[in-house]
Amino acid sequence: MIEIIDDMPEGTIGFRSKGALTGDDYRDVLVPPLRAKVEAGEKIRMLFVVSPGFKETPSGLWEDMKTGASLGSGHLKAWERTAIVTDEEWAVKAVKAFGWLAPGKVKSFPTDELAEAKVWIRRTVPIT
Repeated sequence: MIEIIDDMPEGTIGFRSKGALTGDDYRDVLVPPLRAKVEAGEKIRMLFVVSPGFKETPSGLWEDMKTGASLGSGHLKAWERTAIVTDEEWAVKAVKAFGWLAPGKVKSFPTDELAEAKVWIRRTVPIT
């Protein structure tokens, strides 16, 4: 399940995972606000909290790949920053190993640095 985090800084969006992530979570919760930002020409500064016990179902993995193709690689310049907030060691390792593949800047933060992660995604990336 994914839920939207309401208390996010202006210009950012946040999500929190709980338990298993399904295809419906992607289609119904994650993709619509991200697509709305892209269609409005806004930059994406996203925070994603990976809660303990998080796992992705096969349908969630499929939707993740489709989302990556349509919103990720299809709109590379829209993505500015993504903060992954977690104490799950596998997720931290995944960000270190594969974060360079994601559009924009990606950084992981431990859960006790959630406030710092919100500040980091709010920073504007200079145009180069």
